[in-house]
Amino acid sequence: MTVALMWEARAVAGRGEDLLAWVREHKIPGNPVRQEILRAPQDRVLVITWWDAPYDAELPELPEPGEELVSRAVHRWRFESVG
Repeated sequence: MTVALMWEARAVAGRGEDLLAWVREHKIPGNPVRQEILRAPQDRVLVITWWDAPYDAELPELPEPGEELVSRAVHRWRFESVG
């Protein structure tokens, strides 16, 4: 089964590049099948990792960045492939 983990954070206004750099410095441990880092308006950064694992497997994720970097708590979602 393929499981996708999504991690999305919104930077403090004007700190989007700093948040992106923080994400790149904090490599996810383990060996995901695939990983993508994306950004969007409003200084948002999204990280998606794909894993060959059961849906409820314990998988590594990025931690919360410091409060000085993000404007709200990180949003996290888990999905399973159906196709």
